[in-house]
Amino acid sequence: MPLNAWYMDSTDEDQRKPHRLIPNQPVSLDDLRTLGVFYWKLNADIFETDPKLEQIRKDHGYSYMDIITIHKDTLPNYEEKLKMFFEEHLHLDDEIRYILDGQAYFDVRDKEDRWIRIALNKGDMITLPAGIYHRFTLDETNYTKAMRLFVGEPVWKAYNRPADDFQIRQKYVASLRGSGKDAAHNIMVDSSRASVIVPGQ
Repeated sequence: MPLNAWYMDSTDEDQRKPHRLIPNQPVSLDDLRTLGVFYWKLNADIFETDPKLEQIRKDHGYSYMDIITIHKDTLPNYEEKLKMFFEEHLHLDDEIRYILDGQAYFDVRDKEDRWIRIALNKGDMITLPAGIYHRFTLDETNYTKAMRLFVGEPVWKAYNRPADDFQIRQKYVASLRGSGKDAAHNIMVDSSRASVIVPGQ
Protein backbone atom coordinates (compact mmCIF):
# COMPACT_ATOMS: atom_id res chain seq x y z
CA MET A 1 0.00 0.00 0.00
CA PRO A 2 1.53 3.36 -1.00
CA LEU A 3 2.05 6.21 1.40
CA ASN A 4 -1.13 8.17 2.09
CA ALA A 5 -0.96 11.97 2.54
CA TRP A 6 -3.44 14.84 2.26
CA TYR A 7 -3.99 18.53 2.98
CA MET A 8 -5.43 19.16 6.44
CA ASP A 9 -8.45 21.12 7.56
CA SER A 10 -8.07 23.83 10.19
CA THR A 11 -10.54 22.60 12.81
CA ASP A 12 -9.67 22.30 16.50
CA GLU A 13 -10.86 18.70 16.60
CA ASP A 14 -8.71 16.07 18.34
CA GLN A 15 -5.23 16.10 16.77
CA ARG A 16 -5.35 12.30 16.42
CA LYS A 17 -8.25 12.43 13.93
CA PRO A 18 -7.44 12.44 10.18
CA HIS A 19 -8.38 16.11 9.58
CA ARG A 20 -9.07 15.62 5.89
CA LEU A 21 -10.57 18.41 3.83
CA ILE A 22 -13.98 17.85 2.23
CA PRO A 23 -13.55 16.93 -0.55
CA ASN A 24 -10.24 15.26 0.23
CA GLN A 25 -7.13 16.81 -1.34
CA PRO A 26 -4.49 14.06 -1.62
CA VAL A 27 -0.77 14.76 -1.79
CA SER A 28 1.44 12.57 -3.96
CA LEU A 29 4.91 11.17 -3.32
CA ASP A 30 6.19 13.48 -6.04
CA ASP A 31 4.72 16.46 -4.18
CA LEU A 32 6.42 15.32 -0.97
CA ARG A 33 9.74 14.87 -2.75
CA THR A 34 9.68 18.52 -3.86
CA LEU A 35 9.59 19.37 -0.13
CA GLY A 36 12.55 17.11 0.57
CA VAL A 37 10.42 14.38 2.20
CA PHE A 38 11.45 10.89 1.12
CA TYR A 39 9.95 7.47 1.69
CA TRP A 40 10.61 3.74 1.60
CA LYS A 41 8.31 0.75 2.16
CA LEU A 42 10.11 -2.05 4.01
CA ASN A 43 9.27 -5.34 5.73
CA ALA A 44 9.13 -4.42 9.41
CA ASP A 45 8.82 -8.08 10.44
CA ILE A 46 12.48 -8.61 9.51
CA PHE A 47 13.91 -5.23 10.51
CA GLU A 48 16.72 -6.82 12.53
CA THR A 49 18.11 -8.68 9.51
CA ASP A 50 16.63 -6.80 6.54
CA PRO A 51 19.32 -6.32 3.84
CA LYS A 52 17.33 -3.42 2.30
CA LEU A 53 17.37 -1.53 5.59
CA GLU A 54 21.05 -2.30 6.04
CA GLN A 55 21.79 -0.95 2.55
CA ILE A 56 19.81 2.24 3.20
CA ARG A 57 21.70 2.80 6.43
CA LYS A 58 25.01 2.22 4.67
CA ASP A 59 24.16 4.45 1.69
CA HIS A 60 23.05 7.37 3.84
CA GLY A 61 25.36 7.03 6.83
CA TYR A 62 22.64 6.24 9.38
CA SER A 63 25.06 4.93 11.96
CA TYR A 64 22.93 5.40 15.11
CA MET A 65 19.67 3.58 15.76
CA ASP A 66 17.28 3.14 18.65
CA ILE A 67 13.64 2.10 19.09
CA ILE A 68 10.87 4.01 20.86
CA THR A 69 7.43 2.70 21.78
CA ILE A 70 4.89 5.51 22.13
CA HIS A 71 2.02 4.34 24.32
CA LYS A 72 0.76 5.48 27.71
CA ASP A 73 2.02 2.27 29.34
CA THR A 74 5.55 2.43 27.93
CA LEU A 75 6.57 6.07 27.49
CA PRO A 76 7.40 8.09 30.64
CA ASN A 77 5.60 11.44 30.77
CA TYR A 78 3.40 10.24 27.92
CA GLU A 79 0.96 13.18 27.78
CA GLU A 80 3.73 15.75 28.12
CA LYS A 81 5.77 14.09 25.37
CA LEU A 82 2.80 13.99 22.99
CA LYS A 83 2.21 17.71 23.50
CA MET A 84 5.89 18.39 22.85
CA PHE A 85 5.93 16.25 19.68
CA PHE A 86 2.88 18.15 18.34
CA GLU A 87 4.40 21.60 18.78
CA GLU A 88 5.42 22.93 15.37
CA HIS A 89 9.22 22.78 15.22
CA LEU A 90 12.30 22.08 13.15
CA HIS A 91 15.59 20.25 13.69
CA LEU A 92 19.11 21.08 12.60
CA ASP A 93 19.48 17.52 11.25
CA ASP A 94 17.27 15.27 9.15
CA GLU A 95 14.60 13.31 11.02
CA ILE A 96 14.44 9.64 10.04
CA ARG A 97 11.70 7.37 11.35
CA TYR A 98 10.81 3.77 10.51
CA ILE A 99 7.46 2.47 11.79
CA LEU A 100 7.89 -1.05 13.14
CA ASP A 101 4.33 -1.40 14.48
CA GLY A 102 1.21 0.69 14.96
CA GLN A 103 0.32 3.94 13.24
CA ALA A 104 1.10 7.66 13.49
CA TYR A 105 1.04 10.96 11.62
CA PHE A 106 3.73 13.41 10.59
CA ASP A 107 2.48 16.84 9.54
CA VAL A 108 4.71 19.02 7.34
CA ARG A 109 4.34 22.51 5.85
CA ASP A 110 4.22 22.93 2.10
CA LYS A 111 5.71 25.86 0.14
CA GLU A 112 2.59 27.97 0.85
CA ASP A 113 2.72 27.12 4.59
CA ARG A 114 -0.25 24.75 4.43
CA TRP A 115 -0.29 21.62 6.56
CA ILE A 116 0.08 18.24 4.87
CA ARG A 117 -0.70 15.15 6.97
CA ILE A 118 1.31 11.99 6.24
CA ALA A 119 -0.16 8.73 7.55
CA LEU A 120 2.49 6.22 8.59
CA ASN A 121 1.84 2.52 9.07
CA LYS A 122 3.93 -0.56 9.79
CA GLY A 123 6.80 -0.78 7.32
CA ASP A 124 6.82 2.92 6.37
CA MET A 125 10.16 4.71 6.62
CA ILE A 126 10.35 8.46 6.12
CA THR A 127 12.98 11.19 6.16
CA LEU A 128 12.18 14.83 6.88
CA PRO A 129 14.89 17.30 5.85
CA ALA A 130 16.66 19.54 8.34
CA GLY A 131 14.94 22.91 8.49
CA ILE A 132 11.40 21.81 7.57
CA TYR A 133 8.63 22.84 9.95
CA HIS A 134 6.75 19.76 11.12
CA ARG A 135 5.04 18.00 14.03
CA PHE A 136 4.16 14.45 15.07
CA THR A 137 1.15 12.78 16.66
CA LEU A 138 -0.35 9.37 17.21
CA ASP A 139 -3.61 8.54 15.51
CA GLU A 140 -6.69 7.27 17.35
CA THR A 141 -5.09 3.88 18.04
CA ASN A 142 -2.75 5.66 20.51
CA TYR A 143 0.20 3.41 19.73
CA THR A 144 3.24 3.20 17.55
CA LYS A 145 6.68 1.61 17.72
CA ALA A 146 9.36 3.34 15.68
CA MET A 147 13.04 3.10 14.87
CA ARG A 148 14.90 6.40 15.06
CA LEU A 149 18.00 6.79 12.91
CA PHE A 150 20.73 9.43 12.85
CA VAL A 151 23.95 10.22 11.06
CA GLY A 152 26.48 10.04 13.90
CA GLU A 153 25.46 10.87 17.45
CA PRO A 154 21.72 11.47 18.04
CA VAL A 155 20.56 15.07 18.38
CA TRP A 156 17.19 15.41 20.06
CA LYS A 157 16.90 19.20 20.21
CA ALA A 158 13.78 20.70 18.62
CA TYR A 159 13.38 24.41 17.89
CA ASN A 160 9.77 25.54 18.03
CA ARG A 161 8.47 27.96 15.44
CA PRO A 162 9.46 30.73 14.87
CA ALA A 163 12.97 29.50 14.08
CA ASP A 164 13.53 31.30 10.78
CA ASP A 165 16.88 32.79 11.82
CA PHE A 166 18.62 29.42 11.81
CA GLN A 167 20.94 28.96 8.84
CA ILE A 168 19.55 25.49 8.21
CA ARG A 169 16.03 26.93 7.88
CA GLN A 170 17.23 29.56 5.42
CA LYS A 171 19.09 26.88 3.47
CA TYR A 172 15.99 24.70 3.35
CA VAL A 173 13.76 27.56 2.17
CA ALA A 174 16.33 28.46 -0.51
CA SER A 175 16.30 24.84 -1.73
CA LEU A 176 12.54 25.09 -2.36
CA ARG A 177 12.93 27.93 -4.83
CA GLY A 178 13.61 25.40 -7.56
CA SER A 179 10.80 23.25 -8.85
CA GLY A 180 10.02 19.56 -9.08
CA LYS A 181 13.03 17.26 -9.27
CA ASP A 182 15.50 20.17 -9.16
CA ALA A 183 14.25 21.25 -5.75
CA ALA A 184 14.36 17.70 -4.42
CA HIS A 185 17.88 17.24 -5.81
CA ASN A 186 19.04 20.46 -4.14
CA ILE A 187 17.67 19.33 -0.78
CA MET A 188 19.40 15.96 -1.10
CA VAL A 189 22.71 17.61 -1.94
CA ASP A 190 22.36 20.06 0.95
CA SER A 191 21.74 17.15 3.27
CA SER A 192 24.92 15.40 2.07
CA ARG A 193 23.02 12.35 0.92
CA ALA A 194 24.33 10.46 -2.05
CA SER A 195 21.27 9.53 -4.06
CA VAL A 196 17.63 10.27 -4.64
CA ILE A 197 15.41 7.74 -2.89
CA VAL A 198 12.94 5.85 -5.03
CA PRO A 199 9.75 4.92 -3.12
CA GLY A 200 9.53 1.22 -2.44
CA GLN A 201 13.18 0.57 -3.30
